[in-house]
Amino acid sequence: MTEDYLHYCWKFSKFSNLNFKTTEGQEISIVNKGFHNHDAGPDFSEAKIKIDDTLWAGSVEIHIKTSDWSLHKHQNDKRYNNVILHVVYEHDKDIVNQNNETIPVLELKGKIDEAAYFYYEQFLNNGTQLPCEQQFKEVPNFITLNMLDSVLVERLERKSKEIEESLKQNKGNWEETFHQFLFRYMGMKTNAEPMIDLAKKVPLQMLNKESNNLLSAEALLFGQAGILNDAIPENEYHAQLRNEYLYLKQKHDISSMSGVEWKFSRMRPPNFPTLRIAQLAAIYVGTHQLFFMVRDQMKVEDIALILDIEPSEFWKSHYSFKASKHTLNSGKMGQSSLNTLLINWVVPFAFAYGKSIGDESYEKYAFELLETIKAEQNKITKRLSEVGFENSNAKDSQSLIQLHTNYCALKKCLHCKIGNFLLK
Repeated sequence: MTEDYLHYCWKFSKFSNLNFKTTEGQEISIVNKGFHNHDAGPDFSEAKIKIDDTLWAGSVEIHIKTSDWSLHKHQNDKRYNNVILHVVYEHDKDIVNQNNETIPVLELKGKIDEAAYFYYEQFLNNGTQLPCEQQFKEVPNFITLNMLDSVLVERLERKSKEIEESLKQNKGNWEETFHQFLFRYMGMKTNAEPMIDLAKKVPLQMLNKESNNLLSAEALLFGQAGILNDAIPENEYHAQLRNEYLYLKQKHDISSMSGVEWKFSRMRPPNFPTLRIAQLAAIYVGTHQLFFMVRDQMKVEDIALILDIEPSEFWKSHYSFKASKHTLNSGKMGQSSLNTLLINWVVPFAFAYGKSIGDESYEKYAFELLETIKAEQNKITKRLSEVGFENSNAKDSQSLIQLHTNYCALKKCLHCKIGNFLLK
């Protein structure tokens, strides 16, 4: 037996015997099972349980054994003082809360359909990568779509929380927070952290003061990144930037990063942090404030025009200061990188901003953006497409990534509407 399965049984009343009594023999009547809590604290909140003639309101905690309460140290946690019923598979020990109060216990052993649990175990361990893949075609389309919509909201809610945390640190400044997250996603996973550090080293107000001139904007960003710390012989452009940065450093009374933070190995040259920083300089010279793109609910093609800017001449034939010339190109972001920015940067901010001001049109706008952007192609989306899931745009691919990462890979089928349908 697993705790996850007990949660499932409680949530969906999967019992073979509804004659409930506490281990002390008191009659139990479930008025409201409560809401499943996936965060810290008791498993189900706002439950209503009648024990004999008394109606109790509070939380329900679920364990395999009663002694797990002590094992998890709930007796020392005030969040568990409002638990009105301890639901366990097997009762092995009387327990108390922080107030030294004994908590009524409901033992489920003998009240759960063991055949259903055996089927669940077989379902999880049927030898396929995804437990549902052999039966997926049996699932009605509306159930699949409902689950995908749910996980997409989950994904955007999680990203919104990250934005909200940064927003607090920036004292509610949406422009500054938007600025920092742009740098983060321009750095991709490999250089996300140093890019965030760079954004903080070059606040938006400071960058805007120097973004009337591309050389000044580049010097400020490269200088603060620590990339101009050492001279590069026979590189006139690098020398120009160094000289300009020395002036800006005194002007703003600033200090740079060490420069060792940046990673280049195992990266495609178009994703080198040097080229990304040059692209950022070009974007800010073209547009000083960027958050209006979200606030005004701009279309994908209009946002692309703002972000798809050519950097200075040097970066049309170089990926870094030390690399030799390569075949001439524009030095602009590729379409794939632009799509990644829209998906991970613009869309979550639209969702978070709408929540912040209480305007649901921004949630709709976030979904519309995703429906306009090309679907992501990776191992996850390819695998789920083979099973039968649709992946025609970024709304689909973001949903599939969330579904696989938070449910399929963890075999949390009991928390999935698709799994619930197949296990009914």
